[in-house]
Amino acid sequence: HSKTEPRKIIARNHQYLGVNQAFEAIQDRDVREGKLGVFWHTQGAGKSYSMAFLARKVHRKLPGDFTFLLLTDRQELDKQLYKTFIGLGEVTEGDECRAMSGNHLKTLLGQNHRYVFSLIHKFNLEDQGPYSQRSNLVVFSDEAHRTQYGLLARRMRAALPKAAYMGFTGTPLLGAPEDQLTRQIFGDYVSVYDF
Repeated sequence: HSKTEPRKIIARNHQYLGVNQAFEAIQDRDVREGKLGVFWHTQGAGKSYSMAFLARKVHRKLPGDFTFLLLTDRQELDKQLYKTFIGLGEVTEGDECRAMSGNHLKTLLGQNHRYVFSLIHKFNLEDQGPYSQRSNLVVFSDEAHRTQYGLLARRMRAALPKAAYMGFTGTPLLGAPEDQLTRQIFGDYVSVYDF
């Protein structure tokens, strides 16, 4: 939905297939022990829209009040993702759903938001217990290969012990040790669109 008039946005074939495969992973999140997989669609393939399509399908089709934490590692990506969800009508500009600090993130995750947007850097509260114990919390980690191995990622996992995690990437580090590590953390590739 644009600022001037509503527009219909339709998934392209790779998005349709990828979202349905990822939806199955979310349905099987208990069996997968929270490792929903890696969603690898090449840069420019519409990963932000795929995230929105997937989250919306989960909200429509699965019981439970799911919250999706849309996690990035750079402010410009966070803003871009947030604006995409505003444009699609999933959140409104006035919604308080973007974390401004670690304490604010913990507060947001303690409430019943459909979407929360944050930088991974907001998992900076040491020794303050979990941010959330909810099992219907799904983390979409954008650029999954970059920031998922260090201290902040370990703090995030400790802060969200019952959450399920899906990694999104346009540029996996194929053949590099980080690729193996990404799959160890998130699970195998759930959808691949690499041209």
